[in-house]
Amino acid sequence: MPVNYATPAPDALFPVAGVRLGIAEAGIRKADRRDLTLIALDPGCRVAGVFTENRFCAAPVQLCRRHLDLGGEIRALVINTGIANAGTGELGVQAAWQTCSGVGRLLGIEERQVLPFSTGVILEPLPVDRLVAGLPRCVDDLRAEHWHAAAHAIMTTDTVAKAASRRIEVDGRTITITGISKGAGMIKPNMATMLGFMATDAGIAAPLLQQLVREAADESFNCITVDGDTSTNDSFVLIATGQAGIEFAAADAPGYDRLREAVIAVAVELAQAIVRDGEGATKFMSIVIEGGKDREECKRVGYAIGHSPLVKTAFFASDPNLGRILAAIGYAGIRDLDVNGVRVWLAGGGEEILVAEQGGRAASYREEDGARVMRQAEITVRVDLGRGTARGCVYTCDFSYDYVKINADYRS
Repeated sequence: MPVNYATPAPDALFPVAGVRLGIAEAGIRKADRRDLTLIALDPGCRVAGVFTENRFCAAPVQLCRRHLDLGGEIRALVINTGIANAGTGELGVQAAWQTCSGVGRLLGIEERQVLPFSTGVILEPLPVDRLVAGLPRCVDDLRAEHWHAAAHAIMTTDTVAKAASRRIEVDGRTITITGISKGAGMIKPNMATMLGFMATDAGIAAPLLQQLVREAADESFNCITVDGDTSTNDSFVLIATGQAGIEFAAADAPGYDRLREAVIAVAVELAQAIVRDGEGATKFMSIVIEGGKDREECKRVGYAIGHSPLVKTAFFASDPNLGRILAAIGYAGIRDLDVNGVRVWLAGGGEEILVAEQGGRAASYREEDGARVMRQAEITVRVDLGRGTARGCVYTCDFSYDYVKINADYRS
């Protein structure tokens, strides 16, 4: 079960004018499950995205980048689960193109106006015939209110669907932001094995939209790790339909700060939901690094702690073997770190305890205190590097027996 997370109710996910979603059972990998989603966009929508840095990136990622680089109008997104269409060579690229072609024929648009996305098992061919055969059912199902259904249809090993929604007022107009994401394992920036789709009815100029999607990713999906593996299919897309009647041409436009803050808040909620539903997770951990020279070194220390199997298994067992945290800080790659200036705290259940300072165990620390905090479902590890004013945060979860079971049986 996810750590303190439940899927929002359907009526808590606000429709975004200009976006319709349709879902179908196409039998991509397993029968009798929703595994195909079509997102249709009205004319005039703008779309921006960021994608995996894995050099073995999947065929749909290659095609998405190509279509976005062409600079034309994007009119549809199509997402399948079950098969990742990664490690499939030129045949995989052809399958992704056939997917776009199938959507284009049904919607009366060009192939290059379609962005394809896949998630699931790597190194297996995409059954594109079954996918294309399922598309008419997606078209028949297109509805503005289908965000909740789409959140379920993009799941793989997720135990719950992940979605979030906000409304804000700017200059007397209501702006809606709604998004969905999926992911539970193979989670590490940049980005995680995740798909994220967000839309707003605000109008946002194309260069500003690309800037915003990168900023939102850096504050959310690029701050999470479950197991340190970077996937082949990671994609995060932001859609601006412009149908709220308000346009933002530049970052200094009145009200843009409020929109940016709301977009990032939705992205953070979706990203944290992925970690809360990490494969086998029983605890959600925030790794807060303060006192760094810059944000980059703070994130580097946060990832070292958040990736460590020894740290993560200790938290699963509520075992206060917290020297593992010091070891992770020490190998994070800060060569001139003065360990005598580092302090470490544990927080949870309404209390915070000092664990380490001046190069060793704090005089006030007791193991029973550490164990008590570690038994909480939500825990914060706070580290002060004592060398500057920068700050960074990484979200992660523990490693349980179930993580091994899930991944050992993933293909069965």
